[in-house]
Amino acid sequence: MTLSRDLFPSTFKWGSATSSHQIEGAAFEDGKGLSIWDTFSHTPGKIKGGDHADVACDHYHRWQEDLDLMQDLGLNSYRFSISWPRVIPAGTGAVNAKGLDFYDRLVDGLLQRNLEPFVTLYHWDLPQALQDQGGWVSRDTAYHFADYARTMAEKLGDRVTNWITHNEPFCTAIMGHLYGAHAPGIQDLHSALQALHHVYLSHGLAVPVLREHSRPDAQVGITLSLHPVYPHSEQPRDILAARRHDGFRNRWYLDPLYGRGYPQDVWERYGQHVPDVQDGDLDTISAKLDFLGVNYYFREVVEDSPGHGLFDAREIHLENVKRTHFDWEVFPEGLTALLKRIHEDYAPEKIYITENGATFEEEMVDGQVDDEDRRQFLEDHIQECLNVVQAGVPLEGYFAWSLLDNFEWAEGYDKRFGMVHVDFSTQQRTLKTSGNWYRDFLRIPVES
Repeated sequence: MTLSRDLFPSTFKWGSATSSHQIEGAAFEDGKGLSIWDTFSHTPGKIKGGDHADVACDHYHRWQEDLDLMQDLGLNSYRFSISWPRVIPAGTGAVNAKGLDFYDRLVDGLLQRNLEPFVTLYHWDLPQALQDQGGWVSRDTAYHFADYARTMAEKLGDRVTNWITHNEPFCTAIMGHLYGAHAPGIQDLHSALQALHHVYLSHGLAVPVLREHSRPDAQVGITLSLHPVYPHSEQPRDILAARRHDGFRNRWYLDPLYGRGYPQDVWERYGQHVPDVQDGDLDTISAKLDFLGVNYYFREVVEDSPGHGLFDAREIHLENVKRTHFDWEVFPEGLTALLKRIHEDYAPEKIYITENGATFEEEMVDGQVDDEDRRQFLEDHIQECLNVVQAGVPLEGYFAWSLLDNFEWAEGYDKRFGMVHVDFSTQQRTLKTSGNWYRDFLRIPVES
């Protein structure tokens, strides 16, 4: 059977996703405050090629053109993030009216084009002023985030019905505070775990605030980066290693949201590095979710490896498999396995694929980008979405990552995820083969 939009429920959300720091540019305009990524990207040696996002895709000035692109693609939804320092430059206190007005116009522009906004409050660009006071390692930041959530809900909550508190807390905590590859560039396990706990506390504090100041039909969720973990062999030692690694990669993030607290086996592995958890925190963190956002890119295959890290498990780099420009394995079947597992173990009311995409080496030839690998990637993963919908998993939407080629964090502009090519010297947008395919897939036939 040919894959078709008609095979999905008519209410299914079809969108693309972006994030503020990666596309907006205008880093120092109209009263915006510094973010930790502004600071990090201007620190020598942190970003490949010395790149930064001062201009990025210039979406701040070209947003109407980009919304027209989405409408032309046939999307019915769009996931974007708010830049906290654009709205509240110091992270707390005075609100920047020009920044708030930008998102006000953006939401109106989406609705005028029949695009449903999915608004992410935090996609890693913490105000630098808050980082100077301890950032996510400081408990105060959680309360400042709840105040920020109130500001946004009071401004947009009469029109926005889909709120996502955080994008990928794993990256905020582990990439930013343990590995140091992301802003703020800290390398300390206790700091990473404490930052994660405060991110989760901020999420739990924000959920009722968003509901209180939004329309009665508003939905609130969170987006996690999750990876199905496979043992390298059927040997019991590898199966146990996969379980341990799954605790590090998935259960540590899922369990607290669903009222189970931090998993005990992982807590014990972390030992003296565990976060300070105050009375009532876990109840706050497990505030009822209306949906779970899942970002899926690849699976992880591990083997038992005594002495390899805290979890005695080592990731295996499989040979003879298709890989992206990021060196990630292309494994569509992992999406089905992951979503079925989440459905069975945690039973979220709704699930959205809030990111799914790939980077491949590509070039523009005669004004066109033939990114067949990405086109096939999207088709294969959407087929897996159909499989899980037909299996009874409450998957209700798919957001391709990403609409535009953009600033890819520590990789600068070396890696391209977009269905739309961006010439960063001219800002010209060009629909790639993958974008044309997605548009054709989403086109609703006109009855004759």
